[in-house]
Amino acid sequence: MFRKKKEEEEVWTGYRIGADKAQSFYLADEAYNTSQVDKLSELILSSEKIYYDLGSSKKIDDLILKGINNFRRTKSRIGKPNPQIIDPIVLIDSMRLIKSDNEIKLLQEAINITEKGFIEAINFSKPGVYEYEVQEIMEKEFRLRGAKRNGYPSIVASGKNSCILHYIQNDKKIEKESLLLIDAGSEWDYYSADITRTWPVNGKFTGEQKDIYEIVLEANIKAIDECKVGNNINDPHIKALTILIEGLKNLKILSESVDQIIEERLYTPFYMHSTSHWLGLDVHDSGKYRDREENFTKFSEGMILTIEPGLYFGDMAQKISSKYKDIGIRVEDDILITKSGPKNLSANIPKSIKDLEN
Repeated sequence: MFRKKKEEEEVWTGYRIGADKAQSFYLADEAYNTSQVDKLSELILSSEKIYYDLGSSKKIDDLILKGINNFRRTKSRIGKPNPQIIDPIVLIDSMRLIKSDNEIKLLQEAINITEKGFIEAINFSKPGVYEYEVQEIMEKEFRLRGAKRNGYPSIVASGKNSCILHYIQNDKKIEKESLLLIDAGSEWDYYSADITRTWPVNGKFTGEQKDIYEIVLEANIKAIDECKVGNNINDPHIKALTILIEGLKNLKILSESVDQIIEERLYTPFYMHSTSHWLGLDVHDSGKYRDREENFTKFSEGMILTIEPGLYFGDMAQKISSKYKDIGIRVEDDILITKSGPKNLSANIPKSIKDLEN
């Protein structure tokens, strides 16, 4: 269904394709103007299956249920079964989970553009500039290289802001010896990159920052190694989580056994999110993480996911350990599952301590 074509309104709001042209352009069986939405009830009378996500729109819900009730009063009398409502999300999830070669190329281009923006941000950042200035430098590079928009609002977080997972104010002046965490991705032909890097703005990690960074980086690298056909979406998370916990134990921040820490979730003040999500048309793309039996989704060739472990010493963590106050570190890459193992599509974006320090 499309807004009715009205040239006098297009002067103000832009081109509308209209129902007539939409049918041929989108290869649709039928197309209607939105003003004809009531026809839904009529269409149901000739339908055996209705692919619709009930609950997404009360108005459409009511029209579909009205159509089914009309069907019951008429065709059900002659023995025809009621139309079946099928959730299309199940089909869409499976279609979007495995990327085609062209989709992989589009995602790689989004990541390549993001790489250039990150390098500009790393080179520009320094004490005394504002977070939004770094954001502007990075996103300008995105635009110059053809990305019309971001895949999501950029997180440009310095100092204690790096401990806020979805910080988007980006308005603080960057202080000396602070870390800068950027979580951002350009969008290319509707496919979005999703990258995070964390670095010291004055060119060198402090001892405490380096302690934490080494743990997170190891978790990132070892979790990527788990991204192979036959493993499942939870395997990288367990690997990353185990390394993060062992690192916290080595620093005497946690003292219990790894099993107890996991079972009682004692790590959550420092690490409160999952390690991965699917990536594609949406930055958190469609795709189930478990099947009907609650088994984790197994990796297949062509899947793309993020690997993004982190450690955060915000207010919750400081109640346990104040030594690493306001240190927030996340390292995130975009990984393609192949027959021969994981392919890091964002491998060219600096993340080693050597590459991040001046």
